[in-house]
Amino acid sequence: MESKTAKVHAVRRLVLDVDKAIKAPSLLEIAHAIQNCTGVDACNITVSEVDIETVGTNVTIEGSALDYDEIVRAIEHTGAVVHGLDQIAAGSRIIEDVPRSR
Repeated sequence: MESKTAKVHAVRRLVLDVDKAIKAPSLLEIAHAIQNCTGVDACNITVSEVDIETVGTNVTIEGSALDYDEIVRAIEHTGAVVHGLDQIAAGSRIIEDVPRSR
């Protein structure tokens, strides 16, 4: 019987809702800050909306053992703001979304 305190696998993917000001930081600055975090293998930043003062982005980060708190601190250190965690994948592998039919 497996205990309730069984081994927890590393976080492998995070999808974050991140906003930044139009002028700064640049997307390159945010990507660079994320890449410098422990366990990060890759990140994608996609602009999802633009208004007069801000740019909304979806940030997807993948790696072997992501540290959510370190990544949020790195993003916020650039001047951007993390508004939410939209997806997390943990375990020995990543399960891609499979559309359900009803």
